[in-house]
Amino acid sequence: MQSCEISSDSTDDPLSSGLRSHRQPRIVVIGAGLAGLAATRVLLKNGFTDVTVLEASDHVGGRVQSVNNGKATLELGATWIHGANGNPVYHLAEENGLLEHTTDGERSVGRISLYTKNGVAHYQTNVGKRIPKDLVEEFSDLYNEVYELTQEFFQNGKPVCAESQNSVGVFTRDLVRKRIMVDPDDSESTKKLKLSMLQQYLKVESCESSSPSMDEVSLSEFGEWTEIPGAHYVIPEGFMKIVDLLARDIPSKTICLCKPVRCIHWNYSAQHREVIGKSRDTKRDSDHNDNNHGYQQNNDPLILGQPIWVECEDEEWIPADHVIVTASLGVLKQNHEVMFSPSLPEDKVLAIEKLGISTTDKIFLEFEEPFWSPECNSIQFVWEDEAQLEQLAYPEELWYKKICSFDVLYPPERYGYMLSGWICGQEALQMERCDDETVAETCTELLRRFTGNPDIPKPRRILRSSWGSNPYIRGSYSFTRVGSSGEDCERLAMPLPYANSTKAPLQQGFDMLSPLQVLFAGEATHRKYYSTTHGALLSGQREATRLVEVYQDHRA
Repeated sequence: MQSCEISSDSTDDPLSSGLRSHRQPRIVVIGAGLAGLAATRVLLKNGFTDVTVLEASDHVGGRVQSVNNGKATLELGATWIHGANGNPVYHLAEENGLLEHTTDGERSVGRISLYTKNGVAHYQTNVGKRIPKDLVEEFSDLYNEVYELTQEFFQNGKPVCAESQNSVGVFTRDLVRKRIMVDPDDSESTKKLKLSMLQQYLKVESCESSSPSMDEVSLSEFGEWTEIPGAHYVIPEGFMKIVDLLARDIPSKTICLCKPVRCIHWNYSAQHREVIGKSRDTKRDSDHNDNNHGYQQNNDPLILGQPIWVECEDEEWIPADHVIVTASLGVLKQNHEVMFSPSLPEDKVLAIEKLGISTTDKIFLEFEEPFWSPECNSIQFVWEDEAQLEQLAYPEELWYKKICSFDVLYPPERYGYMLSGWICGQEALQMERCDDETVAETCTELLRRFTGNPDIPKPRRILRSSWGSNPYIRGSYSFTRVGSSGEDCERLAMPLPYANSTKAPLQQGFDMLSPLQVLFAGEATHRKYYSTTHGALLSGQREATRLVEVYQDHRA
């Protein structure tokens, strides 16, 4: 287990001139994903020298996970740079030459997930038949018309009718079904195919939203998520290159890997003095704190002057003046009750509970030879028996019915013959519990069934993500669930303890910064860019900038 090095006290730091204290503020950043690294970069760039990053896993990057596969890099996590104009992730990639080898086919302006705009999607039914291309295009136009309507409730302030249950899924399914059923030119069999395609489109949409079902996504808030203009880019050498760029100027001793946090003890009072005293009594005999930077557990934090102590799983206690928490919404949902002492305020807990996060997983299958035709860019699974179903809820053994599609990775010169499948929700968690052999066999049977080709061989390699069962992630990314709003994102982002102003009058030491003890970053805290890498990066910069500005305001 690696031990963190806390910087020594500094008497000549650039920020101390306007402070009555003669040392740098101690800042702990929890999480070395995009938000944590972005925050750390801003702090170091602005002269803060006593910064420590605590990362629970054995690597930096958070929900970025690039895996080398021969000439190619496969993305188990973040894949696209969503939009170019003003996107800080795009500009970071462009300025550092990461997009030079991106082919035209790897740039997509499509809303539905595509690895390439070349070729066509093959919509296959569970009886092994391909749905005609013109029928797919006709349905796609209808679906996209209704999708545009889902944006208007937030953007134009349209009232949501009770029948929609304020749900994107319910609204979309009801309206598309009505339009399909009143079309006088379609036969009953055509209408059934379109209704089945609707269910498949909603599965794809669920994977994009990382929601268990679009029925859980808020209709009134759906249009607030803001798409940055421009194409969507992949990074041929891997999204991890963005992580490397963010971490490049951060000294290695600043980042402590394999350092999960048990509890953040913040806002000490007499009551908390008593809590620490009890903790000291129970732990005194274990002598577990030999490596805590010289700080002994029996030193009262109030006497030492730090308003925060970060308790790590390895029993180390780290003092801090400020903590920036970048833990995922999934981790906060599962752990907030034990992760903060005192407990989080009720309204912040409510925001955590109301906002949604689910799991979207990828399944990569590598084949010796392609069984798909050269113009095929994806295989979409359309279950004809689901045409009239309301909610798609599957028993555990039928988890595979939630796999919505397999994309063909392009170009083959880079990726070989590789398919990337998508699955979300509880079914993704069930997939994660299966072994590789079971998932490979199941996917092969699906592909045989839907293509009508019984001779498709098993893939020579399978690789898949497991974001739901990862104890340090617990989901892929956030969404505004029915009953939540963008205000919940802002409430989640609000620093603790709450104060009317974060720029309180200068008092002794660092007490004047008490409203900025615990700060929150991460994609779920960005109101307009939640669920994105640029939202995560911007949120980290935002919280670091809060600290930079308040210290600048107190310079001499």
